[in-house]
Amino acid sequence: MFQWKKIGRVFNPVEVTERAWLKEFAQAPSTLIYENFVRVYFSCRPPADEKGQYVSYSAFVDFKRDDLTQIVKVSDQPILKLGDLGTFDEFGTYPVSVIRYKSELRAYYAGWTRCESVPFNVAIGCALSNNNGVTFEKMGQGPILSYSVDEPFILSGPKVRIFNNKWYLFYIAGKKWVLDNGKPEPVYRIRMATSTDGIEWEKHNKDIIETKVEEDEAQASPDVFFYDGMYHMFFCYRYSKGYRSKEKGYRIGYAFSADLINWIRDDSKAGIHVSNEGWDDEMISYPHVFELDNSLYMLYLGNQVGRYGFGLAKLENYQP
Repeated sequence: MFQWKKIGRVFNPVEVTERAWLKEFAQAPSTLIYENFVRVYFSCRPPADEKGQYVSYSAFVDFKRDDLTQIVKVSDQPILKLGDLGTFDEFGTYPVSVIRYKSELRAYYAGWTRCESVPFNVAIGCALSNNNGVTFEKMGQGPILSYSVDEPFILSGPKVRIFNNKWYLFYIAGKKWVLDNGKPEPVYRIRMATSTDGIEWEKHNKDIIETKVEEDEAQASPDVFFYDGMYHMFFCYRYSKGYRSKEKGYRIGYAFSADLINWIRDDSKAGIHVSNEGWDDEMISYPHVFELDNSLYMLYLGNQVGRYGFGLAKLENYQP
């Protein structure tokens, strides 16, 4: 069983000034380790427009490597431009996963567009950086992973990893939309694709994590790492309806695998829960696990799915 010790909230976007495009939300944190600092990429929003519509951008915040509670810098501009008229990422980039590969720095991101009958649709794109991760240029105007016969909508939540020289993309795919008091809400499941180069992907076309709380359970943010001879996945899950509440809101789950194909879910071993009070007392979600200087950490979102930032936890009794 994992046991995480919460360090507390380390970033609150509401406290950021002089950036009109970054006013609230710091969602889906994902790290990149540098020599003297740790960069955390996240997604944020400016205030809604006059019609109540949002766009989302991706940004970063740098923390001291030897003190992850101390902020060094917040990005001056979004790391990605929004897409052109009619493209898959016209209205937002959320979330993002960044990885170093040889001399490249790649960002895999979910781009979303607005729809008529439901609020949005999402596909996964890729971008490259030539300024050490400050900004990224898209590989093209279209996605590298999009809808298909078996995955008709909402391909999102990319987390990219390389194990044994093979690329793995863990993501979510939409299953259905359900109506909750007349409002459409998406149901999605965790899936996986593999690649030899990180560009051309082969989908495995199956849900890899079983459901627990209900048949229409939604799952997101699958983050996988190798530790102690086993692959471990932390993810989040929620009910399909009424999930903007403490009772049915997001929680963090856990699964393990010996081969990255077959996963055994056991949420009792996740070792992290909502707090009794404070910024994360209703929900916790979108976990990201990373190793730093012989310690293992988790970044995660609190109430209202990261509206007021993300927190940090450290694994107790970690032995690298």
